[in-house]
Amino acid sequence: MVFQNGGTKDDALDIFQDGLIIMLEKIDDLNFQLSCKFKTYLYAVCENLWKGVLDKRRAANNYMHRVAEEVVNDCSEDSDDIIYEDLFKKVFESMDTSSKEILKMYWQDIPSQEIADKLGYTYGYVRKKKCEAQNELIKKVKEHPEYKKIMNSV
Repeated sequence: MVFQNGGTKDDALDIFQDGLIIMLEKIDDLNFQLSCKFKTYLYAVCENLWKGVLDKRRAANNYMHRVAEEVVNDCSEDSDDIIYEDLFKKVFESMDTSSKEILKMYWQDIPSQEIADKLGYTYGYVRKKKCEAQNELIKKVKEHPEYKKIMNSV
């Protein structure tokens, strides 16, 4: 189903893993009663997860098209971009080495399994560490004094 809708092997593995986690959470719920075959329910969960991914990708593409169509580019936007990029670099460099390596590889669209193989980690660890690193990066940016200063001036 993922392949038929433009996904990759890694996308399918991610969706399947997320679907299994949701199924485990449902099984722990005492009020949950399965009224169809397990594989039918798992397929439906995975299908909904994949539709969510596709919706996010479409929204991102729409945003990128709108940004690309904007012709206005003044000096203040350029200087703001420099400030934001500098802030991002400072925060990123303050992170631990494994977080930086994993994020850099993800940003280069290297599949999770390949990252795990290159760094000697398990696939699950790489996925978990990526989420933790992204959350840490966002938190550190939002807590940075320069970010607060920028947000107060907007």
